[in-house]
Amino acid sequence: MFWANLLHFYQPYRQKREIIDAIAAQCYRPVAEGILANPDARITINFTGVLLDQLAEYGYGDVIEMYAEAARRGQVEFVGSAKYHTTLPLLPAAEALRQIEINDEANRRHLGDAYRRRGIFLPEMAYHPKLAPLLEKAGFDWVMVDELAHSGKMGTVDYTKQYIIEGTKLRAIFREHRLSATIMSAGPRDTQALKDAAGTALHERRMIVTAMDGETFGHHRVGHEQLLFGMFKNPEINMVRVSDLLEEFPKTEEVKTVACTWASSEYDIEHGTEFVSWDDPSNTIHQLQWELMNLVMRTVHAADKSAAGYEIARNKLDPALASDQFFWATAKPWWMIEHIEGGAYYLLDTLQHVPGVSAADISKGLDLYHQIMWMSYDWQRTGKVDAVISSGQDKKIRIPLRTGTLEKGGVDAATWDAYIHLMSTEEKAAAKRGDYEAAILWRDGMYKLEHKLDIYDAWYVTDLLKSRLPNKHVEEVIAEYKAKYDHIRGGQVEQRSN
Repeated sequence: MFWANLLHFYQPYRQKREIIDAIAAQCYRPVAEGILANPDARITINFTGVLLDQLAEYGYGDVIEMYAEAARRGQVEFVGSAKYHTTLPLLPAAEALRQIEINDEANRRHLGDAYRRRGIFLPEMAYHPKLAPLLEKAGFDWVMVDELAHSGKMGTVDYTKQYIIEGTKLRAIFREHRLSATIMSAGPRDTQALKDAAGTALHERRMIVTAMDGETFGHHRVGHEQLLFGMFKNPEINMVRVSDLLEEFPKTEEVKTVACTWASSEYDIEHGTEFVSWDDPSNTIHQLQWELMNLVMRTVHAADKSAAGYEIARNKLDPALASDQFFWATAKPWWMIEHIEGGAYYLLDTLQHVPGVSAADISKGLDLYHQIMWMSYDWQRTGKVDAVISSGQDKKIRIPLRTGTLEKGGVDAATWDAYIHLMSTEEKAAAKRGDYEAAILWRDGMYKLEHKLDIYDAWYVTDLLKSRLPNKHVEEVIAEYKAKYDHIRGGQVEQRSN
């Protein structure tokens, strides 16, 4: 087994200084120190250029240098990306390519010759097959995409081979959806629990591919960096860089990929909503945001490139294309007016700096800015945000496990009993080994199931159970409980008293 893990480090343009300070102390510095302290550590890292610029500005050049040193030692592999975390499939090809190029420039400026990218991480892992020729043209050997990009279905990737995207020479490296999310959710808190989650794959000649926000380790999940360091030290977890997989698994197969992000589900792909967090046809704020962004892009593209002030406008446009403004306007469930306003402001500011911009375009841009803000505050004041968040919990995840099992009775009730038994067992085991955070997780999970609160979790507690334990074990316990039911049930549907 060869385990390749990719960390995506990103903070938005003009992030607050105190937030950068906190994340540097909690995550960026300790992770760098952990890598350097473990000579066998191998990992792939994406630094967005906008984060590197801010780390350098705020005095963290020594942290950047630690990662560069790890790369020079062969421990770290850096990959490309979009500098300002733009949703590349939704941009014109020229703008998508520019984001990649200015990201390369920032990485080379800060990391020097340690930056020798072969692969690319797409922000939000937002991928569309139309990007493949562009990425190949940009000189990448591979792109990491979610496993759903293989066929729109989970569990269809053969991790003993590499895949070449149809019509190109670009390799697709498929991230394992469930295992990555399991690590991000802090389900496994030690390497033994992680190995349990990996299951039989740990002992097969195959690749394991995971990817997640780098801030998961120490910032989003306090103390979770210890799991990462444990992975480096454990001899059964053979860590490699993603590009190493191309040499270890030379067998290739051509694949016709499909569009998705790392947050997509099979349901999203079936319904054509894989980019709903950034371009939701039913979201009027999104429509206004795209209208403003397209107006600004058209105006910049049409401007005289030799005119005084053009470069200022051109450089302002780059961060104004960031994806955060759309993400935080979805209300499914993400919502933050600060990011909505910031995105609209940067676009309007860019428009106002375009040389020769017409009064009509300025007026239109101001009107769109005001509409975006008026509608955002109206949604919040009137409760529409709460309503959208509630409705955004799609029907597909609003059926509590208790309703579909215990309350149906019969053999389905046995499935409920099996899950509760498994979770109770995990709770007691965690408490016995002193992993009280995990014990609380299982206790709270059972409470959510008992009170039908699992419909509010983006990550079902039952899915977490499946990811923590080998599927075979879960299935065996469920089968055991169903067999007990079959043993005690009578030959008639009705229950009879003695």
